[in-house]
Amino acid sequence: MKDSDSALRFIDCTEERHAVAILEILNEAIVNSTALYDYVPRPPEAMASWFASKRSNGFPVVGVVDASGTLMGFASWGTFRAFPAYKYTVEHSVYVHHAHRGKGLGKILMSELITRARQAQVHVLVGCVDASNQGSIHLHQSLGFTHGGTFKEVGFKFGRWLDAAFYLLTLDTPDAPVDG
Repeated sequence: MKDSDSALRFIDCTEERHAVAILEILNEAIVNSTALYDYVPRPPEAMASWFASKRSNGFPVVGVVDASGTLMGFASWGTFRAFPAYKYTVEHSVYVHHAHRGKGLGKILMSELITRARQAQVHVLVGCVDASNQGSIHLHQSLGFTHGGTFKEVGFKFGRWLDAAFYLLTLDTPDAPVDG
């Protein structure tokens, strides 16, 4: 983070401390945007399985908090496809609380996630972005992601068809990839 962001700090989110804040961020995105192709806000109990999946797979949930410890946004990754040959590829997500959007937090979070991906020996980060979400597309492009393709009309929300655009960042890791 830059000096101007000195009051901000990265944290590793935990279920106990951050599930409520993460759920609030996700549910706001579900209700008001096409960032998630869900229709119905998730119930609080959904966070237990969400965090359990992150923990059991060793997937990070990195957050940015302000000086008071309030979660302003988070980023994570999960399984891209459930076949062994995809083990070096992950699908990431980044969400910023609606009150803190437009301040560069998405880029800060994604930069940290990329650093952690290298440390975890990930080779490709995949982002699935609603094709009308110019802010997210610009964010990905500014970090070196390239457009890998768009799946036309694969979602339907808010009375219209949605196109899903895929953005990829290929890293110089893993150091020694292996089959199996």
